[in-house]
Amino acid sequence: MTQYVMCHGLQVAQILYDFINKEVLPGTGISSDDFWKKTAAFLDEMAPENRELLRKRDTLQKQIDTWHKEHRGSVINVDAYKAFLERIGYLVPEGENFKIKTTGVDAEVSTLAGPQLVVPLSNTRYALNAANARWGSLYDAFYGTDTISSAGGSEPGKDYNPKRGAKVIERVRVFLDEIFPLDGASHKDSVAYSINGGKLSVALRDDSIVSLKIPKQFKGYRGPTSAPTIILLVNNGLHVELLIDRTHPIGKDDLAGIADVELESALSTIMDCEDSVAVVDAEDKVAMYRNWLGLMKGDLTTSFTKGGETIERALNLDRKYIAHGGGEIVLPSRSLMFIRNVGHLMKNESILIANNEEVPEGLLDGVITSLIAIHDVQANANNVHRNSRAGSVYIVKPKMHGPEEVAFTNKAFNKIEDLLSLPRYTLKVGIMDEERRTTVNLKECIRAAYNRVVFINTGFLDRTGDEIHTSMHAGAMVRKGDMKSAKWIQAYESRNVDIGLSCGLKGKAQIGKGMWPMPDLMADMLKTKIAHPKSGASTAWVPSPTAATLHALHYHQVDVAKIQEMLSKSTPKPLHDILTIPVAGRQNWSVEDVERELENNAQGILGYVVRWVNHGVGCSKVPDISNIGLMEDRATLRISSQHIANWLEHGVCDTKQVMAVMKRMAVVVDKQNVADRTYQPMALNFETSLAFRAACDLVFKGVEQPNGYTEPLLHSYRRELKRQQSY
Repeated sequence: MTQYVMCHGLQVAQILYDFINKEVLPGTGISSDDFWKKTAAFLDEMAPENRELLRKRDTLQKQIDTWHKEHRGSVINVDAYKAFLERIGYLVPEGENFKIKTTGVDAEVSTLAGPQLVVPLSNTRYALNAANARWGSLYDAFYGTDTISSAGGSEPGKDYNPKRGAKVIERVRVFLDEIFPLDGASHKDSVAYSINGGKLSVALRDDSIVSLKIPKQFKGYRGPTSAPTIILLVNNGLHVELLIDRTHPIGKDDLAGIADVELESALSTIMDCEDSVAVVDAEDKVAMYRNWLGLMKGDLTTSFTKGGETIERALNLDRKYIAHGGGEIVLPSRSLMFIRNVGHLMKNESILIANNEEVPEGLLDGVITSLIAIHDVQANANNVHRNSRAGSVYIVKPKMHGPEEVAFTNKAFNKIEDLLSLPRYTLKVGIMDEERRTTVNLKECIRAAYNRVVFINTGFLDRTGDEIHTSMHAGAMVRKGDMKSAKWIQAYESRNVDIGLSCGLKGKAQIGKGMWPMPDLMADMLKTKIAHPKSGASTAWVPSPTAATLHALHYHQVDVAKIQEMLSKSTPKPLHDILTIPVAGRQNWSVEDVERELENNAQGILGYVVRWVNHGVGCSKVPDISNIGLMEDRATLRISSQHIANWLEHGVCDTKQVMAVMKRMAVVVDKQNVADRTYQPMALNFETSLAFRAACDLVFKGVEQPNGYTEPLLHSYRRELKRQQSY
């Protein structure tokens, strides 16, 4: 049982109370009594408003459900549907044009374009790896992935394969020639790099000497000018290092002595408290907050065993170079960190407010993560791992529904700044455009926080889950795989960029795109994800540091600033296509088609939920029905569970059929996890398996879940498991 401390009318979990008083507050200049007194007043005012916003969500959903039931069986008239949404206040009037006024923003967010990682903050090792993913080895990224063919004896193995290595080196030289061309020559023919008169000189095999075709791409170096150990280059604001070491196992066989090429990769990282974590109680919450504290103070460390060897992890120090014209260059070695707070829906037992009600978790996150970030923004001279050089705290706020909820977040941030004595607009906000009511009102959502917006990002997964739930009674939805070609999704992705540019985000804030979900298919990612920068997005999500390094290649190939300049002259697309609901109409799906779709959804649900409930793992690589590993989190779970719930609602399948599929796929998932000694099989006893029951509830109770969210059920089952384990 959680132990509580009475404090200014709040019941604060002892573990949280001690953590704040003993670990967080020292060094902030804020006393314990002052903090808890002001926090109590903040929650007393804001919690009722939070509650009312959730009630409005439910009211709007009921009205939409009724409208669709009344029009069931008929072709939806989009104009009539739009008029209805305006009448009930779901779609709000669009105001005059405006430009955001956000200031004090780091370059990684405002002017640079590059990859973005999203990582569960609850996992210390992953969090450190992501924070250090600002730089990555291009040699390693190519060698260790399917971007390099294994044909002709070039397969990777336990030992280094020189044939594969040669292919990697050739591929990297092609990149150098493409992005940093020499004047009338190729990097393939280089035998030595040196610095002469502040310029880069490249000696070739034929004894000639050339320089860069674009001299300003050379920025600096380390080592003696005659034989530098590092050459620093820059393109589109992104840096690249040539590491030269003729004693290195790779460099010794390279004509120019190049041992590696490192790319500036994950410019920013979202430390996630939401979709990718399984945090359900005060104990979980404090463990996660402690990681954020370590990142903000710069002293987070961890160790783990790999191959019988203990490996230590800590935050990297900044990189220093000699500028080409003299002087020193200092570049960050760490990704700029955002923190994604929980949305407005969930509550947490960490604090009990009036009437023993659990605290709204999003409000709790806002106060605690901002308090912790004081250790970074107060510009402590001893913190050599500074996150924001501009003195800002970057908070991504997910799952907001429309302008009212963004305005509520803005108000909460104002009050948190006052509570913590932070200058106004220290707390910046990232708006996730992942809920339908936000999509159709995006301009007004941005306006509601125009002094602190630093980020808008499309989220195909949650956005699809909300599309299905919002339109649950409109008809049976198209198959999940066909959703990406639906009319609404193309308009959604395009309009997000257009609205962002029209609101002045260029040069001030990120415009982002979603995740690449297949971490093992990097060759496919290289072919397709270049579409994100080409669409005008200044960042896009990747599933790993390696993927960040590979995706960084796209930002060298595409000048996003120029794309945005061109797109800023266009007019945002109308709402008509976005409001076109992806119902299947009259489809002649075979029995096999339906069964295959159900199996695919069920496997994803079960494979994710069993790890969430039984192991507290919030983000997993789960094999799909074709054994392709897919990154699964609560957003993917929302789609799969809502999709089956929708087909049940419209008679595409029935309860008996779905239950049979769930049981059959549970056996498959059990087999996929057979090598895990801690794994608890679901199929041994379906009635007693909490994970299996949770997965079934997500489907069979999917229609009644608030906005189709999976959190309430997942949290209840995880808490029950932890309760059982405590006895």
